[in-house]
Amino acid sequence: MTSDEPDREHPEGLDWSRYETELTDNVVDLDAARERRHRDDEDQDDAGAAVLVDSPEAQRKPKLDRRGAERRPLLPGWLRSRAELHDSVTWAAGYAGHVAAYHALRVPKYAGKLAFRSPIGLGRAVGGSLRWLFDLEGEPVRQATVRTENAEQYLHLSRQRDRRVRWRGIVALAIVVVLLLVAVALILAPVWTRWAVLAVAVVGFGAFGRPADRPLLDRAVVKPQVAKLTSDVVVRALSVLGIAGINQAIAKQGNGAITFPAPIVRDGPGWRAEVDLPPGVTVGDVVERRDRLASGLGRPLGCVWPEGNADISPSRLVLWTGDQPMSASRQPAWPLLKASAVDMAKPFPFGTDPRGRIVYMELPYTNLLIGSIPGYGKTAALQLPALVAALDPHAEVWAYELKGTGGLDPLAKVCARYGSGADDDTAEVALQALRDLRDECQKRAAIIKKLPKDVCPDNKVTPELARRIKGLHWLVALFDECQELFAHPEFGKEAGELAEKIIKLGRALGVVLLKATQRPDAKSLPTGVSANVGTRFCLRVMGQLENDMVLGTSANRNGIRATMFTRKDKGVGYLVGAADEAQIVRTYYLDGPTVEKLCQRAYAARVAAGTLTGQAAGQSAETPSARRGTLLEDVASVYRADEPKLWAETIVERLAALRPEVYGDLTRDHLTAALKPYGITTTQVWGTDPTTGKGANRRGIERSTVTEAVAERNRRRGEPAA
Repeated sequence: MTSDEPDREHPEGLDWSRYETELTDNVVDLDAARERRHRDDEDQDDAGAAVLVDSPEAQRKPKLDRRGAERRPLLPGWLRSRAELHDSVTWAAGYAGHVAAYHALRVPKYAGKLAFRSPIGLGRAVGGSLRWLFDLEGEPVRQATVRTENAEQYLHLSRQRDRRVRWRGIVALAIVVVLLLVAVALILAPVWTRWAVLAVAVVGFGAFGRPADRPLLDRAVVKPQVAKLTSDVVVRALSVLGIAGINQAIAKQGNGAITFPAPIVRDGPGWRAEVDLPPGVTVGDVVERRDRLASGLGRPLGCVWPEGNADISPSRLVLWTGDQPMSASRQPAWPLLKASAVDMAKPFPFGTDPRGRIVYMELPYTNLLIGSIPGYGKTAALQLPALVAALDPHAEVWAYELKGTGGLDPLAKVCARYGSGADDDTAEVALQALRDLRDECQKRAAIIKKLPKDVCPDNKVTPELARRIKGLHWLVALFDECQELFAHPEFGKEAGELAEKIIKLGRALGVVLLKATQRPDAKSLPTGVSANVGTRFCLRVMGQLENDMVLGTSANRNGIRATMFTRKDKGVGYLVGAADEAQIVRTYYLDGPTVEKLCQRAYAARVAAGTLTGQAAGQSAETPSARRGTLLEDVASVYRADEPKLWAETIVERLAALRPEVYGDLTRDHLTAALKPYGITTTQVWGTDPTTGKGANRRGIERSTVTEAVAERNRRRGEPAA
């Protein structure tokens, strides 16, 4: 292109200044724009406008506001509890005593070792002294200078060696003089002094002559070699559980997906780690894979105990790993083993947790339900609160063992009422006890209602009222194998209704129900009973339904699962209601002779206090036939031939006249309740009132229903018809 041709890309006549001005006007100064936006946001805040929810200003927390922070305890748990402190001090004293006794018994052995090794030690001491005196440790260096023919260096080292030997010779001579003087003093000293110096010399030279691989003292205690629990180990164990939420979080965020809100610390005979699981993962997901968790940690199943802390989050996992399985650890003696009397109003030691700490339970103002499959310590667990009530001389105890094996027979000597058997007679006696407990609750409510407010401000029995006011003493009724009563074809429905009423009313009236069952299902354990019990203890069960029947609805979903216990975990269960959180507890075990001794002690305390009542005081027990065996026959006998129907009140009056010792306290409600299991119900009966001579329509019973019930009962028993 020549210079005369027009510039096609930059034609002449183009107004470049106009375009530059337009381009310059459209350029945005980013710094100035950010500053203007910041000023606009401040103006909106001042005007009360909304702030972005994720802005740092909206989410900033005052520096001094730490109300949501969890405060760590100032002292460790074993220092905050008197019982744990006592246990720790006792263990330390026992440990020190064992070590001292172990080595004391081996003093002759140690003395022989020292005597045998002392010549070797003496030789080592003399040889070492000679090497020091003649500076033999520097001989290799001097020989090396000779081989290199470095005369100047050799002369320097030789002069240095001569100075050292002269100085060390003076020191050695002084030591020899001192030793000679000591020897002369020992010759003139008493004999015991010479022996003492000889013993010290033997000990010193014997220790100096010890082989490096053969220690003098034997090992008194062999410590278990347990790997330290670290965050990496915990994360690795959680990653192998097969939980999708954990695996996905680790894949995206690495090990940071699982956080630790507190350091992993030594807690009793094991390690404690608090873990925040990823979002969407609950503690229950981990608990149901306890066996995999133990495998991932490389620990025995009985050492790994995952729990939850629902007060913080369903994802807060508290993982405790013991040095040895809980079932293999030594269980301490029951702290009340030597007690002659106790106060039932105070918490009592029920067992220990996996860390070995004492777990306490209260009896007043609650009811207890214990459930498990057979053979895992249900009756042994029930004995503990029963013995606490027995050892309180001011508490009345009723006991019914419906299995018929006599597991609670030692308690009979202190019980106001006692029954044992797997038959209908014992079931009827237990049912009658529930009826009487319901009446007892009504009587106590009437007594409390009459008390002034300054004496009973909360309208409930207090420990002071239980000892001062007649009729308000503690009353503890226990029913072992209660499924035999609740599932009874005749008495079960009424027993369930009565138990539910007693549980609801008796809590504030000093009446406590203790129940144990080996078949915790809907038929054997009425929902009204299981839903209202305040304290529950569940040993090993096989299914989710049984677990929730004992521990409460949604317990399995919340990670409280007694299904995780294994065959070795006898006496180990979940305790709910005794504390804010569910606790894993191993109950104290008392053998038969020990229970016998405690019951004898309880009997002596009651004799001294003058509180023996009922069967324990030698009063004749109410036989089953008095309430059931002859009740139908007695009711049928009070009808005259021309009376197809009778008022319930009339039947009660005639029964009281027939057997006053049996039916003297019978009421219309008692009669209808006692006949209800046989299918006998009341109906409208027209009759004449003997006091007024006028006709009236009242609730009554037809004679035909009674005779039919007698025939049906006899047919079921295989007896001839009446």
